[in-house]
Amino acid sequence: MMNQSTLGLLLLVFLIIPPVANLMESVMIIHMHMQMPLLIIAGFLMGKFFQMRFPRFFEKWNNNGIPGVLLFIIIMAYWMLPRTMDEALNLTSIEIFKFISLPFLAGVPLRDSWRKLSKFGKNTLIVLFTLAFIFMGWLYINSPIQLCNNYLVIEQIILGWGFLTMGIGLIVYLGYTFFVDPSDYV
Repeated sequence: MMNQSTLGLLLLVFLIIPPVANLMESVMIIHMHMQMPLLIIAGFLMGKFFQMRFPRFFEKWNNNGIPGVLLFIIIMAYWMLPRTMDEALNLTSIEIFKFISLPFLAGVPLRDSWRKLSKFGKNTLIVLFTLAFIFMGWLYINSPIQLCNNYLVIEQIILGWGFLTMGIGLIVYLGYTFFVDPSDYV
């Protein structure tokens, strides 16, 4: 049976294979809402290996989880920019950075930070991304110009609706955790 770290590494290798990467990058919503989250999930899964291998590093630099969450937020904000998606398709160096930054600078720190955050900290992070997703959805849908040169305007609008759907899903989750105590079911 494979452990999480091996599974994460295999997922990362699979996502890097050129035919898989090209297929996922050929459709805007799949690029943003499937490939990029899968890269973060790969890093999240591999994070267990790094936590076990370098425990003192995480204790020293991410003791309360906030530095890791801040790094996660910065990397996520960078990859939500339309220009960044274009550059990942046009510049090999940026595409390589995508395959390094999302798993190792977003996924690994998120894994280490999530368990260290309080319930308030976790909900604050979710609210932040809810607002970001709703704003990005509004931006992609209502922009009078084409934001990404490598994708059609209709794909931009579809991506915007994907962002809005994710924002609504997070609102439903937050409502659920507000009205129902999940610890009652554990």
